Amino acid sequence: MVYNGFTQIPADTRLRGKEEQRLNIAYFLLPKNRVAYLYDDYTFRQGLEKMRHHGYTAIPVITREGRYVGTVSEGDFLWKLLPLEQAPLYERTMRDLEALPVRDIIRTDTYPSVGITITMEELLTSAMQQNFIPVVDDVGNFIGIVTRKDIIRYFAEKEQALPVAAAASV
Repeated sequence: MVYNGFTQIPADTRLRGKEEQRLNIAYFLLPKNRVAYLYDDYTFRQGLEKMRHHGYTAIPVITREGRYVGTVSEGDFLWKLLPLEQAPLYERTMRDLEALPVRDIIRTDTYPSVGITITMEELLTSAMQQNFIPVVDDVGNFIGIVTRKDIIRYFAEKEQALPVAAAASV
């Protein structure tokens, strides 16, 4: 079975027990070259335009060197539009915001990244809070994402395979 361009290991040949829990998630990975992302030095306007172009509500942000910085959402952009400390809205112009780099918009407490060897259960827990999970290598470089849809598909296929496996062993 091909899954996101990678070959998926059939359920009956996967490792069992705790080893299965530490299953490498590489075949779920949507690689960086197939994912839209922003560079942290992009301006407010560039970030909004790219999100709008792709129709995303959130998008990963990386440095020019490829390190994952965080994820910026529509809400993050909207909160920057609101005036700080009850200042009148007209004091913050679009021209001011156009010069604001994306790195100054990101909230670092959202969309934490995971390593490639995360357990499926940990991945599922992350997916309950996020539409996608950013994946990084051992030194923090962004290598892609795993989508909530792919995680749900994995567990649905696993659940469907259980009755077949039980019937075969009888």
